[in-house]
Amino acid sequence: MLVVKLEQGSEEWFEEKLGKPSASNCSKIITNEGKKSTQRKGYLYELAGEIITKRREDGYKNKFMEGGNEREEESRTYYELITGTEVEPVGVIYKNKEKKFLCSPDGIVTDQKIGLEMKNPIAKTQVQYLLEQRVPTIYMPQIQFSLYVTGFKHWDFLSYVPDMKPLLIRVERDKEFIAKLDEALKVFCADLDNIVNQIK
Repeated sequence: MLVVKLEQGSEEWFEEKLGKPSASNCSKIITNEGKKSTQRKGYLYELAGEIITKRREDGYKNKFMEGGNEREEESRTYYELITGTEVEPVGVIYKNKEKKFLCSPDGIVTDQKIGLEMKNPIAKTQVQYLLEQRVPTIYMPQIQFSLYVTGFKHWDFLSYVPDMKPLLIRVERDKEFIAKLDEALKVFCADLDNIVNQIK
């Protein structure tokens, strides 16, 4: 595991991530069932474009997403309070020195080898999460990707909305999914290199 300490959202952070497959986009590579994603080709082209131009396309953010980002520090403090741990902010984490792919967690508890994924949804979404009492399936590939990169055994999912109950769930490694992800990433990275070499 190779940790790069950068401020998330900074220009340096975006530059570090440029052209590299990331945990937040895992579902564009492999589905929850371990199959090839229908978004795979588009994601390959997107990353190839970033590598060649050394630029990224600005992502869309609505007012709810911006509100969630603003509450991130509050969520992290709340997590530390209820777990009695100290969360270390990180920029990106690579699996090794090759720096082929990365995850960018909301924090890690280094001494316990636990990663943290925080969500700050709107109230009606939190109601749904609390009723279902499970990690939403859309976040599972991202979490398993992060577990694969870090080698950690656990990843905590926290969904937090002020004045509502939090949802805190610990996710274990899914060995079967991670094995499929390992193979999918090898092929994906090789395909990405081939595309870039063809276009350059």
